[in-house]
Amino acid sequence: MATQETDVDRFIDQNLITETLEEAQPTDGSRLDDLLAKARSLAGLKVAEAAELMLVDDPEHLAAMYETARGIKQGIYGNRVVLFAPLYVSNECVGNCLYCSFRRDHTKLDRRTLNTAEIERETRWLIEHGYRRLLLVFGEHPHTRVENLVESVEAVYSVSVGEHQDRIRRVNVNAAPLSREDFEILKPAGLGTFQVFQETYHRETYERMHPDGPKADYDWRISVWDRCLPAGIDDMGLGVLYGLYDWRWDTLALLKHAEYLMDRYHVGPHTISVPRLEPAAGSEFSTNSPWMVGDDAFKKLVAIIRMAVPYTGMILTTRERSEFRSELMEIGFSQISAGSKTSPGAYTEEEDYVDDTGQFELGDHRSLDEVMLSLCEQDYLPSFCTACYRSGRTGEHFMELAKPGEIQTFCLPNALLSFKEYLLDHASPETVAEGERVITEHLAQIESDAIRRKTEEKLRRTAEGERDLFI
Repeated sequence: MATQETDVDRFIDQNLITETLEEAQPTDGSRLDDLLAKARSLAGLKVAEAAELMLVDDPEHLAAMYETARGIKQGIYGNRVVLFAPLYVSNECVGNCLYCSFRRDHTKLDRRTLNTAEIERETRWLIEHGYRRLLLVFGEHPHTRVENLVESVEAVYSVSVGEHQDRIRRVNVNAAPLSREDFEILKPAGLGTFQVFQETYHRETYERMHPDGPKADYDWRISVWDRCLPAGIDDMGLGVLYGLYDWRWDTLALLKHAEYLMDRYHVGPHTISVPRLEPAAGSEFSTNSPWMVGDDAFKKLVAIIRMAVPYTGMILTTRERSEFRSELMEIGFSQISAGSKTSPGAYTEEEDYVDDTGQFELGDHRSLDEVMLSLCEQDYLPSFCTACYRSGRTGEHFMELAKPGEIQTFCLPNALLSFKEYLLDHASPETVAEGERVITEHLAQIESDAIRRKTEEKLRRTAEGERDLFI
């Protein structure tokens, strides 16, 4: 049954998406040039246009697509890469999702929900290792009512460490969909982005993957933003778990969802996450799906999303191996996790942590500092910036700046300031050396003389001991 908040089938028309795929025709060189020129203008792509690009397989045409995606990412986000860590609060779940190790029927998994003291302990460890942005991850369980979400967010913000009173400055949340009333309760806690992944938009597949539990309600899940946005939480994160169904179909549906949100609320997704299905303990489907997405197809879909939704922050997790992460960052991703652990308590109880206690297998096991050093060696600018969120540049205001690429006016200086803090307080000598070079090179890229001088002054003040300076 469709929810009262929105007519789901109006914006995710299952038959129309299938017909769009079936009717798509391969592009010739002239048509490809037109589509890529439109993408370069930052106008985005319609769903039918994205479907055409999915048929591109000529190496030269693919190279042109990747170069276009690279230019779009550079134009809006520059070389900045925002880093964060997931903090799993609970692996208790009443759902039975066939692809997840936290599924109810995986009886060999030790279940746990962190209490406030344990959340604070994990948070302290993360702060001490340089993190300033966290994603709190919850299972679907009565233990994770909105009051528990509020308590967890407040626990993270309550922790301060060291002489500079360092804190987590942005807490994002990945949790089950809430009612509008619950979102209104959650908002004052000060969360950043609220993430709900649809997993797959294909209704028949969704129902098969989620046989029972609260998550089995497709319409309640997909209509979450029609409750979240009116409640005042205007930074939202969409996502697909690639490997549950045809990647082409789910990508078109994802783009239709983003289009609907922009048309109705003038706010598109702040972030889009595109994790791939990975082996998960207790899940036979996770290693036997007929819809696994190979590297070539995955790279293509990343480029298409970047061209179709140029303003969004695309998130890449540690599911992917380090070499492939570097390749993908060039064409689309602006946010990555680093040093991730995917089970409750895993940061402070590291000696007891092994992959099969987490939600899925990891492909990148490097520490935060190892990732930071690698980013610097590739001339990226690592960032822990949280200035937009704390300065009110969220929702529609963020879209007004991001869509034309003007967000760099703020993001480049603030990335430099947050990275400088990391170099002073947490980095290895090797990362310091590479990082100072990166700061010097990127400081020169600030076009405004006034903003560059202001940034130089705040970099000096940071070196002298001040913290949490931003523009």
